Parts: sequence; C-alpha cells; structure tokens
Amino acid sequence: MRVLVAMSGGVDSSVAAARAVEAGHDVVGVHLALHQDAQQTREKARGCCSLEDAADARRICDKLGIPYYVWDFSERFKEEVIDDFVDSYAIGETPNPCLRCNEKIKFRALLEKGMALGFDAVATGHYATIDDEGYMRRSPDQNKDQSYVLGVISADELAHCMFPVGDTPKPQIREEAARYGFSTAAKPDSYDICFIPDGRTQAFLGRSIGMRPGMIVDKNSGEKLKEHDGAWNYTIGQRKGLDIKTPAADGRPRYVTDIDANTGTVTVGSREDLRIQTIGADRLKYLHPAMEGELNCLVQVRAHGSVVPCRAVVDREADSMHLDLQEPLSGVARGQAAVLYMPTDDGLGDIVLGSGTICSTGS
Repeated sequence: MRVLVAMSGGVDSSVAAARAVEAGHDVVGVHLALHQDAQQTREKARGCCSLEDAADARRICDKLGIPYYVWDFSERFKEEVIDDFVDSYAIGETPNPCLRCNEKIKFRALLEKGMALGFDAVATGHYATIDDEGYMRRSPDQNKDQSYVLGVISADELAHCMFPVGDTPKPQIREEAARYGFSTAAKPDSYDICFIPDGRTQAFLGRSIGMRPGMIVDKNSGEKLKEHDGAWNYTIGQRKGLDIKTPAADGRPRYVTDIDANTGTVTVGSREDLRIQTIGADRLKYLHPAMEGELNCLVQVRAHGSVVPCRAVVDREADSMHLDLQEPLSGVARGQAAVLYMPTDDGLGDIVLGSGTICSTGS
C-alpha cells in the first residue's frame, strides 16, 4: 500500500511513519507548509508548523530512508482556517481553528492531493483508532485522545486514513521514538494557535476585525455596565478580563453568558446562567450510520471537555440536529463542535458517530 504520512515534526508523526515502514508499506513523508511567514520558528512560536518542525520532519524521513517533501498549503490554510477563524469571531462565535485545520487541510486537502498522486492512504500521528468495520474509536490513552478534533472529517475521508500510534499510550510512543534514535523523542507537544505565535489572540482579532464598540449588559437587571471595543474580546464562560467596576447585586462573580455581534452586546450573568440543557447544531458530518433520526448517545463539546449523555434528533435533510442533555453543561459557545459518541463495552473505546457545529444553546 502506498501511504502518505503527514510529518508534523513531532514525536507522534515520527513514530507513525516508522510503524508504517515496519508494516511494509511504500511510505512517503510530507510536511505541510501552512504559513507564509518563512521566518517562523519554534523559538518564537508555541504552536506547530514552524521551520524547526520542518527540519525535524526531514531528519526523521532521512533516518527512515523514505522520500520527504514539503507541500505549500499556506494560501488554502489562510482562506479556510485563518479567515474562517476571524469571520467566526466577527459574528459572535468561538471557533476551534485546530479542528477546522484537521477538517479542511490535514485531511481534505492532503487527501485530495495524495489520492490524485496515487496514494492509497494518509497516515497521521493522531490519537484515535479505526476498528475492523472502519469506524473511528476513542484512543485508549484518555489523556491524549484526539477523536473529538477528528470528528469533523467525513466517512469517505476516514476510509483512507490510518492512525498508527492511536492504540498506544503517549509515554510508550516517546520510549519507542527513543529506541529508534529519533531527535523528536523528548520534543514537547505543541500548543496554542499556530498562526498566533505570541499567544495574544485578542490583539490578533483586534487587528483583523477592527474596533466595533458595544455594551456589556447584566443579564438579570439589564443594566449597562461598560462600553467595550469589540465583542471579539470575549468568549462564553469568560470571567477574567471583564474589568467591570460595579459588583453584581449578589456580590458573586460575573461570566459572559451571551454575545450578540450584530448589536455588539455582551451579556454577563452568574455561573448558573451559563448552564445549558439543549444544543442546536448544523454543518453535520457523519462517520457512522447510527447517526440518524432519534438516538441516545454521548456528546462532547470541547477537545478536553466533559462528556454527557443526551437524546439526539438528527435531521439529515435539514442538515441539523437537536440535543437534549441529560446533564447540564456550562460555557458552551456557538462555533464549537458537538461530537457524538456511541458508548461500547468491548474495550475498544467509544465509537465516533459524527459531529455538528453548534449554532444555538438553551437552558
């Protein structure tokens, strides 16, 4: 089998490539150049995709004796991830750019080009597994499970995916990399948003969206508490950085409970006001035939968030679903993904049913 391995320059993709070679596949490594700023290095950036990462990926491929290429997806990354990130904040959503990068770039774009060049599959260092029936499962390493951020790919894309390290706990992957003599064995995991290397998200959004003044309003009293420079400064569930001088009537902390980008109104309330019992989602992705009609399942709304039981009503024709949560969730924002899971008792991890993008919530 001809396998294209997405080489991020980290330890996970390094071992994924080594395992693909050991399995007897015809392996080629490719690093995705996602940034037009060719000077970006890990010394300045806390995310992935730096020049240092590209060099690390090349060294691993040389050590494995496999071809190595760099594919420039920077223009597509800007249009489909960075611009989408900015546009989502501009309409009051809180997007997950890493999730959209997986959806639009690391799988769709990579698969399109890889399949056109005659590859049979794309392998990545993500922590998830694919069972004998071709369905995605959670990784047994619960601390590293990445099935949530993979829940936005399609079933057709999944059919051409491999996750060689997904069945192994992360500490063992590092030990395996050390046995291979890989320089990435002790390399720290990437974090933060790769296209905001200094980690100052609000400053980036301010430059991209511009000043859009509005008011911070108390949910319960309707009192106008403060003028702000832009609703993009705030996210649902935020407590710090509100800088409201007058205390709440009950003296308890305030949290952002709603954002209306059209009027610029940011609503604040109590912790209890953050609790929601229903979720509406659209832009559905299907990874299992059970995601249809009415079903009982589990839902996860953040990469490392709580998983709660729910009753889902999926309308494929309308491209929407409604979720009634059996336990309340807090701080759920529009623009995040709701990924559905089918619990199992076979020891292989919950099955990923599919996902939707959250467009509404209710108490």
